[in-house]
Amino acid sequence: MSLHLILRAAVERGASDIHLKAGQPPVIRYDGELLPLEGFGVFDSTALEAVLEQIGALTPRRVANFNETGELDTAYQIPDLPRFRVNAFRQRGDISFAFRVIPREVPDFSSLHLPAGVQRLAEEHRGLVLVTGATGAGKTTTLAAVVGHINRTRRQHIVTIEDPIEILHTDASCIVNQREVGIDTDSFGQALRRALRQDPDVILIGELRDSETAETALQAAESGHLVLSTMHTVDAAETISRLVEFFPAIKQPAVRSILAGVLKGVVSQRLLPREGGGRVAAVEVMVANSRIQELIREDKAEFIPEAINEGSFFDMKTMSAALIELVVGGEVAEEVAAAAAPNRHDFTIALARAQKEHAVEEGRAVTLDADEDAERQAEPVAADELRFL
Repeated sequence: MSLHLILRAAVERGASDIHLKAGQPPVIRYDGELLPLEGFGVFDSTALEAVLEQIGALTPRRVANFNETGELDTAYQIPDLPRFRVNAFRQRGDISFAFRVIPREVPDFSSLHLPAGVQRLAEEHRGLVLVTGATGAGKTTTLAAVVGHINRTRRQHIVTIEDPIEILHTDASCIVNQREVGIDTDSFGQALRRALRQDPDVILIGELRDSETAETALQAAESGHLVLSTMHTVDAAETISRLVEFFPAIKQPAVRSILAGVLKGVVSQRLLPREGGGRVAAVEVMVANSRIQELIREDKAEFIPEAINEGSFFDMKTMSAALIELVVGGEVAEEVAAAAAPNRHDFTIALARAQKEHAVEEGRAVTLDADEDAERQAEPVAADELRFL
């Protein structure tokens, strides 16, 4: 079977991911669900080995590493198709693949319908900004929009460290250098340490995975750089706790103090099925104001959701508020939103209140329209108009 034909067919059907496994036909993820890709047969081990050779032809070092470790992360591109992030792995002696479709164009905030708080954080010039969520929640796309905004609106040097490079950025007003772990550098830690000597203004780290990377990222943010990265956490409170837990207990008070000073904000998101097809992001935004900083220093992350709820002046938004907006706007079903909410009971109560308020506002709008119509009909007829009656 032709890999190119499979990938082309998957993209044409609107797939976000493509899975290849021995003994199975190609499977795509469409609107969050796995479905067989019709028109193709079953893969065997020989065909999957051929796929590995095909995608690894440009990166022999990574193929050699795969033969040793059974793991491979890379990117793959075909003319006239988007780029693909590829993960190859061995299971029960055979090779399996997961291809993620990467957008061709750098997205912007309006096309992604991101809340105002995200752009607020993108306009920071120093400190640490984190985008969090589960795998497939759209973290890479949101970060790409942030980098794209900076690239268009500033004259700076942006260095990205990724594994692998996903969305490609061409120089606009900025110089953008993108480094891929395994090809351009040996590790995130090494690349991040070297990046500090490359005259960067903005550093993007694909993911904060360990204490070494986290510590260097904090140092870079302390020294006046804007550092962007991701974590696999569900909300701002968990993100802060997890970041501190990268370090041994004896260092954690000092880390909290540094984090309170450099953290500018956390964007946490979840992709949900949209009513009528497609998916839509629910986005929580935490901006590190003085109250948030105090909660971080005092190790009171459990009170951060309350601070976000009261932070609308700073363009903050809780996940529950984001979910309520989607339900009231008719974009997401109530049950879907309730399942994604941090606290189902509290969300249900808040949603019912919001729906009542929305119904009252709609009723007021209808009443105002009716009153305006009545006023127009009751207006006296002008004298010059009487001649035509």
